[in-house]
Amino acid sequence: MPAIELPKDTRDAAARTLSKYLKDELDLEVNGFDAVFLFDFITERLGPLFYNQGLYDAQAVLAKKADEIGEAILGIEKSVKR
Repeated sequence: MPAIELPKDTRDAAARTLSKYLKDELDLEVNGFDAVFLFDFITERLGPLFYNQGLYDAQAVLAKKADEIGEAILGIEKSVKR
């Protein structure tokens, strides 16, 4: 699977959010490049779990919609006179 790549501004904002969380909740200072490296590590190791779950969720929605379409098609079926 290719690496999960985020735009730089998104990545930087996420690193700042992570940095703030660590400071507020754990009183741990992780800033700048260290925060970005930590975010990259989390993205690489945990990102695929969330990505895959998103795929499974999307697949379930698509399957449900396909069933609804199939039922709608059967609903307009015409009877055949014999």
